[in-house]
Amino acid sequence: MQRTGKLVNDAALEFLAGRIDYERTSSVPYEQRNFRLDRMHQLLAVLGNPQDALPIVHVGGTKGKGSTAAMIASVLQSAGLRTGLYSSPHLDCVEERLAIDGESCPATVFRELVDELRPAVEAMDQQPTADQAGSNRPTYFEIITALALLRFARAQVDAAVLEVGLGGRLDSTNVCRPQVSVITSISLDHTQQLGTTLAAIAGEKAGIIKPGIPVVSGVIAAEPRAVIARIAEEYGSRLVQLGADFDFTYRPPRHLETAISPAHMDFRHRTGDRKFELNDVAMSLTGSHQAANAAVAIATVMELRAQGWQISDSAVRGGVASVNWPARIEVLSRHPTIVLDAAHNVASIEALVRVLDESFSVGRRILVFATSRDKDARGMLEVLGPKFDELIFTRYYNNPRGLAAETIAEWAAKAELPATGYQVAPDSAAAWQLAAAMAGRDDLICITGSFFIAAEMRAAIQVAKD
Repeated sequence: MQRTGKLVNDAALEFLAGRIDYERTSSVPYEQRNFRLDRMHQLLAVLGNPQDALPIVHVGGTKGKGSTAAMIASVLQSAGLRTGLYSSPHLDCVEERLAIDGESCPATVFRELVDELRPAVEAMDQQPTADQAGSNRPTYFEIITALALLRFARAQVDAAVLEVGLGGRLDSTNVCRPQVSVITSISLDHTQQLGTTLAAIAGEKAGIIKPGIPVVSGVIAAEPRAVIARIAEEYGSRLVQLGADFDFTYRPPRHLETAISPAHMDFRHRTGDRKFELNDVAMSLTGSHQAANAAVAIATVMELRAQGWQISDSAVRGGVASVNWPARIEVLSRHPTIVLDAAHNVASIEALVRVLDESFSVGRRILVFATSRDKDARGMLEVLGPKFDELIFTRYYNNPRGLAAETIAEWAAKAELPATGYQVAPDSAAAWQLAAAMAGRDDLICITGSFFIAAEMRAAIQVAKD
């Protein structure tokens, strides 16, 4: 994704910084009084309901929703369609979240949109609420969602791909009537907000299903799969499922540390008696989990085709092969090999480790790890620890949810991980200095645990290079 620059000390950012931002806290319950679709509907009504003018693909799920949304948008763009992509969180600047045709929203446009929206937000701030515990104050995420919808409508995009933020049922993106609803996967994450079972989480994620709107699902596990099937049936929504209606075969690349060799996949789709295959599709994103995401993305495109959208096979191939989605097993450099990945739960960490095992032949492995207080740090360490020779624990400071590096180290000590040792670094810059000093030419440095550490380490590495 191309970036057009950050807003620094700008009134628009100052205004947004003063809003409630649930991305920066781990203690907010996911319930109606905090996540209120009526508040979002009210805000959009003031703007003329821009969502109603947009052909939308709505993408939710526990993991893979960002990558899947990016692949769908890339395919649509490859087909010649002007395409908006709303995603979260951002790595470098908030304008990334409001992308059109792969380019972040220009800073001047972003500022103008905020200035236009601000009076409506401030008017809502002053309104009384019947619920003493609730609030009519639009949140940070609600405002950014409204900005994205307004920008996409003003730009008259041919399609808008919206990634769900948290959950689904009460998420601020759930104000649209899409062409297709997409649920990528279900695993344990945000359990404090969404529930402690896969069935409970699936119920929240399936809240994006709309009556009569087709649903594409990449969910495999039986318990959440049954929940999604039940809700789709209740709403009269045709359900297209991985493993039943479409499938894929993944072929990993080899020796990524010496050459850029893309992964490939074969896609198979069945509709009644009709079969469709798209073989040897090159992938810019690596891993069997990304192949599953690509399969969900292509199945979604097949649904759009069934609705009359003109999307060629070559557009599908081009979109999957060219999607640029940073911090998803992103190779920053070679010799030593530096891999950056935003995995932040056990399932995504397991996917990362599989890719490292199957596609990287290196000397020693050095881990730089930081995560959030509300994440399963112990579970992630149990997966990562046996796979690395050296461990560096640090903390990110661009979000108050960061878990203290000393706490991570205490858990690692109790787990008796087989690594030769671990060190604690106070911040991203220090962590990078440690890792760079340890690594030889043939070694691998892997940075993971959170989007926020990915953003900070990217910046630290760039500063070190400069």
